[in-house]
Amino acid sequence: MNWNIYLQGLYVMLAFAFAGWLISLYRRNVTHVDSMWSLFFVLAAIAYANKMDALTDRSLIVLLLVGIWATRLCLYLTWRNWGTHEDHRYAEIRQNNAPYFGLKSLYIVFVLQALLAWVISLSILGAIISAKTMNIVDIAGIFLVSFGLIWETVADWQLSIFKANPDNNGKVLDSGVWRYSRHPNYFGECCIWWGFFLIALAAGAWWALPSALLMTFLLLKFSGVALLEKDIDTRRPAYAAYIQSTNALIPGCKRAQK
Repeated sequence: MNWNIYLQGLYVMLAFAFAGWLISLYRRNVTHVDSMWSLFFVLAAIAYANKMDALTDRSLIVLLLVGIWATRLCLYLTWRNWGTHEDHRYAEIRQNNAPYFGLKSLYIVFVLQALLAWVISLSILGAIISAKTMNIVDIAGIFLVSFGLIWETVADWQLSIFKANPDNNGKVLDSGVWRYSRHPNYFGECCIWWGFFLIALAAGAWWALPSALLMTFLLLKFSGVALLEKDIDTRRPAYAAYIQSTNALIPGCKRAQK
């Protein structure tokens, strides 16, 4: 592991986080940090690649995959969150950290996300800086990243169509890929980052394991499943039955309800 190159990613991410924070002060809204999330990794990947004398095929493939993943996610979240209304998650954080949330949000929201992204970017670092020849583990990783990207794209597309129909207000989407797990978009995201870890592992970067582990933890216990399902049954009463019959993350067959 090259700490000098790794730290370059941190510097770029923190600078980007600071710029996002300044924008949030002007807008009085921090929701755009969701759109920034995937861009942290693009900036890190570019910073890592910029320090290399020459890029390998593996490096170029990872840069392409990161770019495709980040662009899609950024555009989708920007479209979903467009407007002046602050997302209810951040509105609650704002209320819980008053007064002076504007100042506190620098480290509570923006710097925190930059640091998390920096740790998760270990897989990208490991893949980009290695000069090892590509092997079958790379192929498995590329396949897993591609599968995850397609799976989460389909999940987001199906959810967008469902929400666009006013007749579905208060209802639960349990068809399509949402039939097999309650959070197929997060399952796709996990596949993507375990795929990047496999590519890093093929490059000899076993030390990138915290990348996939941290992303999985965040999606399951911190900002993903646990946060979204904290009070969803009060807004969608049918969700309790959905929980009983459907896996949270990993797709599976429907279970009989108790």
